[in-house]
Amino acid sequence: MKGVVFNLLEEAVGRAYGPETWDALIEASGVSGAYTSLGNYPDEEIEALVAAAMAALSLDRDAILRWFGQQAMPVLAELYPEFFTGCPDGRTFVQGVNHIIHAEVRKLYPGAACPYFHLHTDASGDLVMDYLSARNMCALAQGFVEGAAAWYGQEVAFRHVHCTQRGDPQCTFAMTWSPLPAQAEAA
Repeated sequence: MKGVVFNLLEEAVGRAYGPETWDALIEASGVSGAYTSLGNYPDEEIEALVAAAMAALSLDRDAILRWFGQQAMPVLAELYPEFFTGCPDGRTFVQGVNHIIHAEVRKLYPGAACPYFHLHTDASGDLVMDYLSARNMCALAQGFVEGAAAWYGQEVAFRHVHCTQRGDPQCTFAMTWSPLPAQAEAA
């Protein structure tokens, strides 16, 4: 996993709980804690940090990963505002993940193994996303989507239709997006 993900986690934990909490997670997890954004680190290190957070907060893995995704979005917006330029709402932002954001991530961080999202709109107008990744961090993807919705002042009803953790061949989400606040007021 690219170091930038660890940097986002450190910043999210530091903002929410203080830098001493990050230090405590590093110690409890037994990882090095020295992450550069361009570095490559074993997936086991992020899992060790998640396990330490699970023990500290008495939450399950999915809750920790969702929280991280939600909290990372404002940090991403500060560090990489160009990712958000031209996206009028959260749905558009999510629809551009493969072709805009992950393409840029691969340029900035060669060797990044980004997940792939197959996206389409179903008959009801919901955005349907297949999450394809060997990491099985679909809860992190959900948190990022929820964080994007919050960043744009929207709400998203997120349904986890299929999940590899339940024995399905892939994870599939269906998302119903609220209109932007200005659009809702006009209606």
